[in-house]
Amino acid sequence: MAVSFECTTHTSLPKSELFDLARSIDAHKDSMAKSHEQAVAGVTAGLISLGEEVTWRAWHFGLPLHMTSRITEMQSPDYFVDEQVKGPFRRFRHRHEFNDNAAGSTMIDRIEFTAPFGPIGRLAEKLVLARYLKSLIEARGRHLADGPRPD
Repeated sequence: MAVSFECTTHTSLPKSELFDLARSIDAHKDSMAKSHEQAVAGVTAGLISLGEEVTWRAWHFGLPLHMTSRITEMQSPDYFVDEQVKGPFRRFRHRHEFNDNAAGSTMIDRIEFTAPFGPIGRLAEKLVLARYLKSLIEARGRHLADGPRPD
């Protein structure tokens, strides 16, 4: 049984700009600097698109982890989906949805995941992983809502 949650981010940025920031490898690296995430294979800079993959190397819970994700669905600038094709989860799916509003735009992140290791993994999902991942996604959303940084 998968764990799921969603996070909503509001910003003054236009929807199309937020859509591109959300699929920017560079913006993702910046937003995840605390976990030292680096794109090490596939698309390693710029914007990732439908059918493309990126492999991330990061440190979480004091462990080095690798995760390869593929963009499996995309309708610009309304939504895109990335799914783990190789990595620490039994299953990981992240749907990013974008909507216009009077003040700018809104991004809704919908996460579904299943941890490995059977009953032990299900316990970890409930006790640690769901809260940890939600915190990461919320921090990433706040970072993106601030918009692009000047070089």
